[in-house]
Amino acid sequence: MDRGGCRLSGGGGGGMITLEELESVSEEQLSDSPEEQQQEQEEEERLLQYWRDVARGHQVEVPTDMAEPIHQITTNNEGTHVREQVPYTLITRKEKCGEVVLEKRHYEKAHWACITVHEDTYEQSICYGFMKIMRYICQQNSAGSYLGMTIPIVTVVHTDEMHRTLSRAVTVAYYLPPRHQSEPPRPHDPEITIEHWPAAIIYTRPFTGATNELTIIHEISGLAEALERPAVSDSFIVAGYTNPAAAHRQNEIWILERP
Repeated sequence: MDRGGCRLSGGGGGGMITLEELESVSEEQLSDSPEEQQQEQEEEERLLQYWRDVARGHQVEVPTDMAEPIHQITTNNEGTHVREQVPYTLITRKEKCGEVVLEKRHYEKAHWACITVHEDTYEQSICYGFMKIMRYICQQNSAGSYLGMTIPIVTVVHTDEMHRTLSRAVTVAYYLPPRHQSEPPRPHDPEITIEHWPAAIIYTRPFTGATNELTIIHEISGLAEALERPAVSDSFIVAGYTNPAAAHRQNEIWILERP
């Protein structure tokens, strides 16, 4: 697939302005000074280098054109958008020693932007897939605007019958914010598709740390144990609530209830 540049490799003084006054200022009225522009550029470069350092450990190179999307999403689009969570209804929860070990949830039907990637490792696949999804979120869409970040970003994975290995095909998916659900902006990237996922009952189990083939296989076993029955599906979802470059990642393993 075309990786879009990815390659494998080893104010001023005076009074105090109120929040209401700040929100009333339009983007056309704002004019960044050369110093502010320089600071923003330096921040973009710092974030890009951080992502590159992390990605290098997964044999992935982050291209230069990712600087702006990384900065836009990391800084929460200058505070004008919140990271919206995919809505669901909690049905039941199972806890042990005060910690959640299993939740049963109902998710409504919704549109998701999806891309399927086939790389040598799971980490490489989610990196390449997520970077393409980030470009779609950050203006490479028919709306020509920042769509807003939602969490979790999910990856659909498949295992062999014994749940010991993962398939190379990994689907990275992004939930369209509610304001875009009725008319999802079209992606410029032909590899990204807009899919309408039906309503579903999902069992989830939280876990922290890096996500790779070993940890996913381990968490699938933990989910089956929490369900108190063998995992009968070969399709699972890894839900990530923090970006792939985060030091302490918050994740969940999901399995759909069979009809």
